[in-house]
Amino acid sequence: MLSARIAEAKPLRYTPAGLPALDLRLEHESEAVEAGFKRQVKVEVRAVAFGADAETLARQAMGASFRFTGFLAAFRNGKHPVLHIQSFQQD
Repeated sequence: MLSARIAEAKPLRYTPAGLPALDLRLEHESEAVEAGFKRQVKVEVRAVAFGADAETLARQAMGASFRFTGFLAAFRNGKHPVLHIQSFQQD
């Protein structure tokens, strides 16, 4: 699970099989305790959603915050992880 805001959403596209797909860039900010010290955590994550989730997320405003659930998989070239969104709810 990842709490993040939508920083960028590319235009809705369709897979060769006709499934709606949406590529996103998510931004997460939080504070965590590591080795007894507070640490500011900031990270950008690439994400992708398919089907009805893609269509719903395509209609959301930039900056909207959600809790995303899914799995990480390698990007096409295998260098960067991409969060494959399986569900989400407004944060």
